[in-house]
Amino acid sequence: MTRVDTFAEPDVVLIGGGIMSATLGVLLHQLDPSLKIQVVEALAEVAKESSNPWNNAGTGHAALCELNYTKENADGSVDISKAVEINEAFEVSKQFWAHLVETGVLPAPREFITPVPHMSFVHGAEDQDYLRRRYQTMSRHHFFADMEYTEDRAKLQEWAPLLLAGRHDAEPLAATHADAGTDVNFGALTRSLVDFLASKDVVKIATQHLVKNIRRKKDGRWELTVRNMDKGINRSITAPFVFVGAGGASLPLLQKSKIPEGKGFGGFPVSGQFLVCDNPEIVDRHNAKVYGKAAVGAPPMSVPHLDTRLIDGKHTLLFGPFAGFSPKFLKSGSVFDLPGSVKLSNLVPMLAVGKDNLDLTRYLIEQVMQSPEDRLDALREFFPGAQLGDWKLLTAGQRVQIIKQHPEKGGVLQFGTEVVSATDGSIAALLGASPGASTAVDVMLDIIGKCFASRLPEWRAELERMIPSYGKSLKQDPALYTRLKTHTDAVLQLKA
Repeated sequence: MTRVDTFAEPDVVLIGGGIMSATLGVLLHQLDPSLKIQVVEALAEVAKESSNPWNNAGTGHAALCELNYTKENADGSVDISKAVEINEAFEVSKQFWAHLVETGVLPAPREFITPVPHMSFVHGAEDQDYLRRRYQTMSRHHFFADMEYTEDRAKLQEWAPLLLAGRHDAEPLAATHADAGTDVNFGALTRSLVDFLASKDVVKIATQHLVKNIRRKKDGRWELTVRNMDKGINRSITAPFVFVGAGGASLPLLQKSKIPEGKGFGGFPVSGQFLVCDNPEIVDRHNAKVYGKAAVGAPPMSVPHLDTRLIDGKHTLLFGPFAGFSPKFLKSGSVFDLPGSVKLSNLVPMLAVGKDNLDLTRYLIEQVMQSPEDRLDALREFFPGAQLGDWKLLTAGQRVQIIKQHPEKGGVLQFGTEVVSATDGSIAALLGASPGASTAVDVMLDIIGKCFASRLPEWRAELERMIPSYGKSLKQDPALYTRLKTHTDAVLQLKA
C-alpha cells in the first residue's frame, strides 16, 4: 500500500520503514499518544530491505546456537558474557511483543514467531572439545539451563536427521540443542507494527520518499529535505527529534547531519546469498536452526547455518550465508554508496581496517569466486546427502559493518549494532547489523533513555507495564527470569 502523507512539523521523524523504526514508533506512541510521528521510507513498501524475511535468516537471536557469541579465551575457558547480553535483549523483545499481542496491537503470534529448536553443530575432535566446554559453561547459567549436549549419533538422528544423512565416516561429532529457539518473520512483524501506527491520526507514513538532506536549524530543530520519488518533488519536514533507522543508508544520513559524535565512522558492506530448498521430502525431515563455526577470516554474520524457515505459511530450508562484496549499502542502493561515504574524518580508520583485515578480504574474494559445486560442498558439511538440483540460490540483504576510530590501531571493524546520538538527544542513528532485529526493543529503550531522558520519570510506569523487566536484571534474578519467560512464552504460543 502506497502511503504519501507527511507532517510539515511532526514531533518525531523516523527514517526507514524497517523493524527498528516501527518498534521505536510504537513504543513512543504507547508512551505518549499525542506525539505526532512521521515515518519516511524510500521504497514503495515498508520492511523490504533487512527486515524482509528473505533478506535475513529469521533467527530470533538468543545466543542459543551462535558460536560467534561465545569466544574461546587463551586459557581454554569460554566467555559467555556476550551470549548472556543478547539472550536478555531478546527476552525484552519478547516481553514487548507479548504485551502487544495481549492488547490487540499485534495479530496471532504464529503470524510472526514460531518455535524452532536452535542447535550448534561441529565435527572434529578439537571443535567437539570446544563445544563441550561451551555447553558446560553455558548450562550453569539460568538462561541456558535447559540446553542439551550430545556426541551420540542416535540422539543427533533424533534432533536433526539431515545432519547424518549420507555421513559414513566415524569423525567425531557434537551438538547442542535448545527447545527455546524461535524463527521470526521480521517482515510480517514490521508490517503489523506499521499498520497499527498508520491507523492513528497522529502518525503519518510516507513511502517512496527519500531523505536527501538533514541539517540543523538555528532553533535546534532538524530540517529534512525529503523527495517524493513518485512525483519528483521535494518536501521539507522539520522536527525536534530524528531517528535514523535506515539500515545501510544510516551512515550517509548520519554524515549529512554533521554531528560531532558521527565523525570517524565508516562502513564496510557485505552482501549475502542463501541456498533455498522447498522440496517437501527434504524440508519435512529437518526442524531446527543449526549453526556451525565460521571460516577463518569470515565476518560473524557469515557463520554457516542450516535453517528451518516459516515464511507466509510455507516451510523452507535455507543454508548459508555465502558472503560477497558489493559497494551498495542497501540491496536497492547505489554502487556509489561506499565511495560516497569516504570522508576525511573516516579515511584513516577505513585504511587501517583494510590493512588489518586481509583475511576478510581474502575470504570475500574466495566467496565471490565460488561455483555452484563449491556451495554444494559447503552445504554437505551439514547435510552430506544434499543434491544440487534440490537447492536454488537466493540473494539476501546487504549488511554494513561498522568501522570505528581506534586510538592505537587507527580503526577497527566492529560487528553488531551501535547507537550514535547527539549529546542533546535530538538525533540518533543505528549503525551495524546482526543481531539487530532480535534486540530491537532493547536498542530502542536505550535510545529513549538517551534522547527522552527528561520524560522517563513520567513514562516509567508504562514502560514497566509493557516490559515487566524494565529497570531490572534478568541475568541476575533467576526467579524473575523464569516467571516472565513462562508468561511471555505462553502468550506468544512458544510452548505446547
